[in-house]
Amino acid sequence: MKARLDRIGLGRFAGTGERLARTVTIASVSFGRSLLWLLAAIIVGCGVWMLLPLSKGNSAEPAKPELASVETAPSADAAAVSPPSEATVPAAMAELGRLRISSQTWRRGGLGSKALVTFTLRNDNDYAVKDVEIVCTFARRDGSHLTDRSRVLAEPVGMKSRKTFARIPVGFVNVNADQAKCSLVAARRS
Repeated sequence: MKARLDRIGLGRFAGTGERLARTVTIASVSFGRSLLWLLAAIIVGCGVWMLLPLSKGNSAEPAKPELASVETAPSADAAAVSPPSEATVPAAMAELGRLRISSQTWRRGGLGSKALVTFTLRNDNDYAVKDVEIVCTFARRDGSHLTDRSRVLAEPVGMKSRKTFARIPVGFVNVNADQAKCSLVAARRS
C-alpha cells in the first residue's frame, strides 16, 4: 500500500522538513550572535558608568564645622555700639550641650547599599527641639575613614525627654563600611 503523494498534490511538501531545519539552525545562530553582542554592550556600558564622576547628590559631603550654641539676645545699647559679628547665633538655634545621642546602632538596607541608623536622642533642655541635623561617619574595619552622610530630622523632640528614631536612612554607604558613628551638628528650638 504505497500512497503516491504526487497524485494528490503533496509532492511539493516533500523537502519542507529539510528547509525548516535549515531555517531553525540559521535563526539560532543569529540569535546567539545577537545575545553575545547584547552582553558585550552591557559590559561596556557598565565600564563607562563606573568611570563617570559621582553626581553632587551621591558625593560625600564634609561635616559642617559650626555648632549651635546658647541662644542669646543682644541688648539694644550693645547693638548700637558694635555691629553684629559671627559670634551672634540666630535666635532659633538650640543648645547642643544638653542635647545628645544616648545610644545608636546601624545596619545595611536596600540590598546592602544604604545605611539605616537607629538612635535615641535625649533632650535635657527646657524647650522642645526640631530640625535636628546629624552627621554619620563611616569607617572600615581598621578604622580608616570612608565617608560622611548627613540628615535633618524634622520630627520634634519634647523638652526633658528622649525619642528613638528607628531605621532612619542616612544615604548610600560604601560596601567596605564596617563602623558608624553619628553626632549632632545643629538643632532649632521648636
